[in-house]
Amino acid sequence: MRVFTACLLLMASLGARSEIVLATIDGLNYLLDTEKSEATVTQGSYEGDIVIPKSVEYEGSSFLVTSIGNEAFSACSRLTSITIPEGVTSIGDVAFSNCSSLTSITIPEGVTSIGHKAFWDCSGLTSITIPESVTWMGVNPFAECSSLQSVMISENNPSYTVYQNAIFTKDRHAIIAFLNYEATSYAIPEGVTSIGKYAFEGCSSLTSITIPEGVTSIGESAFTGCSSLTSITIPEGVTSIGN
Repeated sequence: MRVFTACLLLMASLGARSEIVLATIDGLNYLLDTEKSEATVTQGSYEGDIVIPKSVEYEGSSFLVTSIGNEAFSACSRLTSITIPEGVTSIGDVAFSNCSSLTSITIPEGVTSIGHKAFWDCSGLTSITIPESVTWMGVNPFAECSSLQSVMISENNPSYTVYQNAIFTKDRHAIIAFLNYEATSYAIPEGVTSIGKYAFEGCSSLTSITIPEGVTSIGESAFTGCSSLTSITIPEGVTSIGN
């Protein structure tokens, strides 16, 4: 095992001294929290088939891999597959953005959060399964995933559901992300009260959209990149429109 320490940061946490060590272990970069004995996969130039271990060893101590950091695999265009171990609980913002060669990924049970645009512009991604444990997703985690054909969310997931080519909150009151980038029209179902941030981002084929009465808010950048959308009717009752 080759271990290379790139830098050492000292942080004060709850009155105690906590070392955060940036280390390269077996080709992957980690932030190691010596107080919690936890490891976060961090940015690097990765390619091929990557298997993230459940734990790593550093200077005689063991660290459980619990998270994939912000931008950890961003722009790794030669990344073809990745195995995420049980024990990981969070995937950071734009963690896999622009990974154009990534065609599939398995998110293990135990992950509770998926960051903003975590898989943005993963143009080769064709399917993904969201486990029951995920209770928070950032703004449109699958923005501009043009090849994505299947998103499965456990029926027992307490927070999210897939319905009519979109991700909704479990009660279907809010639309989180639209998944069909080839659609030319879409009627948002009755009962929706809010359109989330970046919900329709990159839907360049969309020429028309029907927003039902009952919607009260439209999130920021909800329709950014919808270059074929020439007109839209905002119903009476909408009280806020984001930037």
